[in-house]
Amino acid sequence: MYANSKKRQGSRLRVATALAGALMITACASTPAPTAQLQAAEQAIAAAQRTDASRHAAAELGTAQTRLASANTAVQAKEMESAARLADESRVEAELAMAKTASVKARMVNDEMKRSTGALIDEMQRSTGETK
Repeated sequence: MYANSKKRQGSRLRVATALAGALMITACASTPAPTAQLQAAEQAIAAAQRTDASRHAAAELGTAQTRLASANTAVQAKEMESAARLADESRVEAELAMAKTASVKARMVNDEMKRSTGALIDEMQRSTGETK
């Protein structure tokens, strides 16, 4: 019976060692590179550049580009969580640049329409002889 007990104790020790080894491997495994976040940030920056954000939202676009560069540096330093956060921040800044650019362009169109409407009203009043 003593031999049987030693066998069980030995097999428990092996199972415990295997579990500990598996946990260590899992704990030591690095977080994968945030490829999707980096690509999303790159695409958002490219889209912002296509909308002329460098003219209307230069600060936001610059911040997006800086954060993306920092994210790439973090990947090289194997700081994947930091890289993912920076890539997400870069994407958000690029999206803000696009939104700000769209807002500025819409305001410019609105101002032009107001000027055109004013000119039409003036022309109609001149044609009918009315005064303001």
